[in-house]
Amino acid sequence: MQAQTQRKKSMYLPIGFKLMLTYMLFIVIPVIVIGYVSTSMYQNSIRTQTENNIQGTLLQIRDNIEYKLEDVKRVSSMLYYDYSLATQLRSFREGWESYERTTKLVLPKFDIAVNATGMNIAMSVFLGNDSLPEVYHGSYERENPDLLGRTYNLYHLNRIAEKSWYKEFPEEKYGETMEWRQIERDAEFNRISLLRRMVDSLDPVRLKEFGFMRLSVQIPEIFRSVDFEKIGEGTVLSIRDEHERVMYQSGALPNQVLEAENPATHYLMIEEQLSSIPWKLVAQIPTTIIERDAHKIRIFIMGVCLVCLLVFTFLGVFVSKYFSVRIQKFVSVLNAFREGDLHKRMSYRGRDEFSQIATALNEMGENIDGLIKKVYLTQLQKKEAELEMLQSQINPHFLYNTLSSINRLAKFGETEKVQQTVLELAKFYRLTLNEGRTMIPVASEIEQANAYLEIQKIKYGDRMEVMFDIDPDIWPYETMKLILQPFIENVLKHAWCGDRIHLRIVGQMNGGDILFRVIDDGIGMKQERIDQLFGPEGHMNAGYGVRNVDQRIKLQYGSPYGVSIYSRVGIGTSVQIRIPAQRGKL
Repeated sequence: MQAQTQRKKSMYLPIGFKLMLTYMLFIVIPVIVIGYVSTSMYQNSIRTQTENNIQGTLLQIRDNIEYKLEDVKRVSSMLYYDYSLATQLRSFREGWESYERTTKLVLPKFDIAVNATGMNIAMSVFLGNDSLPEVYHGSYERENPDLLGRTYNLYHLNRIAEKSWYKEFPEEKYGETMEWRQIERDAEFNRISLLRRMVDSLDPVRLKEFGFMRLSVQIPEIFRSVDFEKIGEGTVLSIRDEHERVMYQSGALPNQVLEAENPATHYLMIEEQLSSIPWKLVAQIPTTIIERDAHKIRIFIMGVCLVCLLVFTFLGVFVSKYFSVRIQKFVSVLNAFREGDLHKRMSYRGRDEFSQIATALNEMGENIDGLIKKVYLTQLQKKEAELEMLQSQINPHFLYNTLSSINRLAKFGETEKVQQTVLELAKFYRLTLNEGRTMIPVASEIEQANAYLEIQKIKYGDRMEVMFDIDPDIWPYETMKLILQPFIENVLKHAWCGDRIHLRIVGQMNGGDILFRVIDDGIGMKQERIDQLFGPEGHMNAGYGVRNVDQRIKLQYGSPYGVSIYSRVGIGTSVQIRIPAQRGKL
């Protein structure tokens, strides 16, 4: 026994050491975390800022490329939507008339279109009208689009009738169908062509093709704005097609990146998709550019963290010693209280928080017995007061109105209704009083609510429609009495909206709880009014019955249970009453 006691004493750690250990633990960890997080945040900030800047530059470059592509598209549209040109190209005339129409009407329009932009466009037009002469430069089979720049060739459509790129061209949608592709010798001359039909727009529903356009442009001319210097030294800008082939590139990655074991991990890649063609603009930025400044800030943060660690260590020793001496005094007093000695006191001089704690402990020792008794008696009185509120539910005004109704029925000789009303009134008060018992079967609560409604039907007649929707599974359980009648009474007093009102009373199982609902289609309430009903300082005439039921349920079953109200003005109100499913005691 003595050896065990000595072992416990040897395992005991003084409060000063614990404070120092805890203090150091909560200093070292935050310093390390702050250093790591600061470095990471700075790196992420640099990366984010770099990405945003590059993203903005790429968007500008992409817009420049799109503008170039739109220029070519605009040239094709000048011919596509020119109805007078289409009329001339569809007209079949021979001889001099055909030559004159070609030279004076058709060719000038082609000249205007191909020179409408500052780009070096080589245009080839294939016409289905064989009566128009072919006009071209050089050989069709050995074309050299670079020599054809800013001019055009005029061919018959049968030259491309068997070309795969022509036969595979998509179905025509007026004003939309066009395609960027590298065909014929485009790849050899580093060019790309815009392909587009020429159609008769007289009947947009049934479009007839009478020609085909091919506008070939140099890829470097379209992508002239793709310049790596706009991003920074060491970066690479490239244009890649749908097969990831590099069509155009500006700049080159540094050798240390290319020679790395996994080059993809040493640079940041940002992409922007082009909308006119299935190509994308790709920027590759070496991470060394980002990490260059991050290394300096990392060294600075580590130095600051080390200085903070040394300073906080010195402060930790001083603080732990200061607090440990004072805490030991409080521990001795608290141990005495734990053993039942409420008369032990401690003296402490000073004006700090320890002095306030000492005063509080001394006062607690003097008053704890009285506080225990006071709290105990207060709780008993509160419970008795809440249970006694039940008796206030027997409303004398309701009794007076019912007796007045009986008197009126007797005057008119309604003996059967008089008898029915008296029986229902007796049943109501028999179930309400219930020999002073608080808990009753669910069936009795439903019966009591029904008795109340039967009495009210004598007053309201057909103006009131009531429907009970009770799940038979809830019959074996018990409930507090008088939890439905106050809400039914509220409906009949305050919820009328017109000459009729519909009332639905629901009882059902909900998990391990019983859920009652009183639903009406009356005038409803605003949320401010609902908050007032449950407010701790609500007026006596504002929702007294609602608060009474809610407080009695919470007192009996606990805070998870009680009353909740959902209402919308002009639609109606639904009162939900939740109690646990408990069987009555045998």
